[in-house]
Amino acid sequence: MTRFTAVDSHFIRNMGKPIASMESGQRLAAVIPRESAGQRFDRVLAELFPDYSRSRLSRWIKGGQVKLDGRCCSPDQRVLGGERVELVVSPEPQERWEAQAIELNVVYEDDAILVVDKPAGLVVHPAAGNPDGTLLNALLHHAPELAEVPRAGIVHRLDKETSGLLVVARTIGSHLRLVEQLQERSVSRCYSAVVVGVPTSGGTVDAPIGRHRVDRKRMAVTGQGKPAVTHYRVAERFRAHALLDVRLETGRTHQIRVHMAHIRHPLVGDPVYGGRSRIPAGCGEALQEELRGFRRQALHAGRLGITHPASGERMEWQVPLPEDMARLIHTLRADSRSHGG
Repeated sequence: MTRFTAVDSHFIRNMGKPIASMESGQRLAAVIPRESAGQRFDRVLAELFPDYSRSRLSRWIKGGQVKLDGRCCSPDQRVLGGERVELVVSPEPQERWEAQAIELNVVYEDDAILVVDKPAGLVVHPAAGNPDGTLLNALLHHAPELAEVPRAGIVHRLDKETSGLLVVARTIGSHLRLVEQLQERSVSRCYSAVVVGVPTSGGTVDAPIGRHRVDRKRMAVTGQGKPAVTHYRVAERFRAHALLDVRLETGRTHQIRVHMAHIRHPLVGDPVYGGRSRIPAGCGEALQEELRGFRRQALHAGRLGITHPASGERMEWQVPLPEDMARLIHTLRADSRSHGG
């Protein structure tokens, strides 16, 4: 009997033809998109098969487990677009993470999903420098069955210092359907952001995002990046800052932070893209302390909407601003009023 993985089913549904197959859980196939022409093979492969790391895929390419139009090649080979990829997956020990009793703010849960309100300061997934003490470790303690779901059910992430809502899949089927919704851009993700400067109006930033050319830990707007679209509107204006409602159409790493800095309205407190604290002329001591003491990007994922992966019902959740952002906005508002704003 033929079985399909999440990756296989994605290609079948989204490309309309049976290009993905699997034998005994070991063989995958896909077609290189035309728009990937000119890119490195290992990079394109990582986009086609996101369940596997780029380093692992590179090892499989070098080991002859990946064929491009039936031939072996190197990771740095440039693709033309339209080629067929065949990948033989080597069974590797599943990475196991420790369940840890870390407090979770669970907004909603049922047999298919969990929705949590992540606090600022909590890393979502273990990585170098953060091997434990993450949201994933907390989820495994709260729902041990998540050990059997890819990445413990995590289908999208928030930066460590961004607060707000995340949906988690409790089953493999839910994981597949939520990933597909993200790829189809049908997940609604709305944020509150406090930015430096006052935009004259709302708008859309449509600018591709990729790794910074020099500092590989940073992201940047670059012609070699992936498509990225951010919509924003001004919710409230202050003297030298503004509160924005931001909606993501895509979900690139650091997307809102990079796009807001790109239009010269970086997030307050952003240590990577925001630069120094900018203190408005004539402001009082309270606002000076608040701005200098705000040590994270002022960004909160306050609203989340999905189609429930089991029932098909459209659902939405909303959580209030965390205390630090609410206090920052209150102080900005008081400063504006004191200057006749």
